Amino acid sequence: MGTEIAVNQQTFATAVLAASHETVVLVDFFATWCGPCQLLKPILQSLVKEYDFVLATVDIDQNPELANEYGVEGVPDVRIATRGKLIPGFVGVLEEEKIREILENLHLNSEIDGLVDQLRVYQSENNLPAAKSVLDQLFQQYPQHPKVAIAAAEFLIPLGKVKEATQMLNTIRPEQTEYWAIADSLRGKLLLQNIASLAVASELDEKYVGAAKHALVGQYETALESLLEIVGGDRAYQNDGARKAMVVIFNLLGKNHPLTHKFQQQLMLTLY
Repeated sequence: MGTEIAVNQQTFATAVLAASHETVVLVDFFATWCGPCQLLKPILQSLVKEYDFVLATVDIDQNPELANEYGVEGVPDVRIATRGKLIPGFVGVLEEEKIREILENLHLNSEIDGLVDQLRVYQSENNLPAAKSVLDQLFQQYPQHPKVAIAAAEFLIPLGKVKEATQMLNTIRPEQTEYWAIADSLRGKLLLQNIASLAVASELDEKYVGAAKHALVGQYETALESLLEIVGGDRAYQNDGARKAMVVIFNLLGKNHPLTHKFQQQLMLTLY
C-alpha cells in the first residue's frame, strides 16, 4: 500500500525527487477547476491503496513555478519520478487498466494480485480454511474492488454455491471492461455448473449433464462432442440448451482455440 501527499515548490525536491531514489513517485499536476482532474483523482487514489508507490499531487495554480519548470501545458498531467528524475507519464484521463499497465511496467506489485495468488494456491491445495481467511482479508481491505468479486466467485463456484457466486459477479459493471469479460466467462461456468446439477431421467439428460461435468474439469473436446450429438439429434432439447452450452465453452476457450474452430464449423454444418 502506498501513500498520497500534497507537495509544493518548497517540498518537491525532497518529497518527490529525493524520495524517488527509494520508491516510485507519481506526480499528479492538477487544477481545482479542471473537470478531467476530478475524474482522474479517485482512480489514482484507489490505485495508491493497492500498489506501493507515492502519489504526489501538485496544484498548478498554487505552484506555477513547478508547472513552468516541468513544462506542464495541460492538466491532468501525470509524471513519473524515479531515481531522482521526472519522466513523462500521461496527460489527460487514462483508463484504470492502462494506468495499471504503467505501474506494472515500473515493476510495482499489486497487493490484491499477491493476495489473490495466495488464495489460488490454497485452493489448489484444497486448504479451504486458509483460502477463506485470505478472501476475508481481501474483502476487508478492498470491499468494492472487482478483482475481489471475481476471486470470490472463483472460490464459490467449485463449492457449488451458484447463487452466491452470481451475486458477486453481478457487482461488476459493463464499463469495467477488463473485469466484465472475466465475469462473463465465469457466468458461463455457472451455467455449466447448473447443467451439471440437473436431475438425470433419460439417456439424453445423462449425456447433457455429463458434457457439463466434462467441461468443468477441462475435458472440453469430450464435452463438445456430446453436446454436438444432442444438437444434431434434438435441437429443442432443454430449450436449445446444448447449442447454448457449446457457445459458453467456445467463449471459455477463446475464439482462436483449435477446438473452437473445429466445433464451430461442425456446429454450423449441423444446424444448416
